[in-house]
Amino acid sequence: MRTPAGWRERAARAVARGERLDRLIPPVLLDSPISAVGYAWGTAVGWLWGSLWSTGRVERRAGLWVFTGMPSWSFRRGGVCVGGCFLTGEAAVTDALLRHEAVHRRQWRRYGLLMPVLYLAAGRDPLSNRFEILAGLEDGNYLSAQR
Repeated sequence: MRTPAGWRERAARAVARGERLDRLIPPVLLDSPISAVGYAWGTAVGWLWGSLWSTGRVERRAGLWVFTGMPSWSFRRGGVCVGGCFLTGEAAVTDALLRHEAVHRRQWRRYGLLMPVLYLAAGRDPLSNRFEILAGLEDGNYLSAQR
């Protein structure tokens, strides 16, 4: 991905905007038994989707259930984290990518079923999506290594 000028400032604004939004969410919904139920539900959905469409290995790595060999239409970009599951295609699943996806797993645990709603509200552009920024744009292959 070609990195546009000023992306760091835009990313910082997106993260700050997300922090302000989090303060509006009732604390009982964050990192709570309620969010744990949402995380478990997301993981169950990920398991179901992965079980239906994965043609590759299923393994436990970096705290995630990794389903490989998924058809390209069944996930966006390089893969998707749903609860504690990472669903991806044939590309190599590197340690850096798993580090990125493990952050998304933690985000699912924090927000539960709010996660997909908040993620969609954050937008499709990874350079201004706080969840992608906080998970690490380089580890997620959104940016090449910065020098």
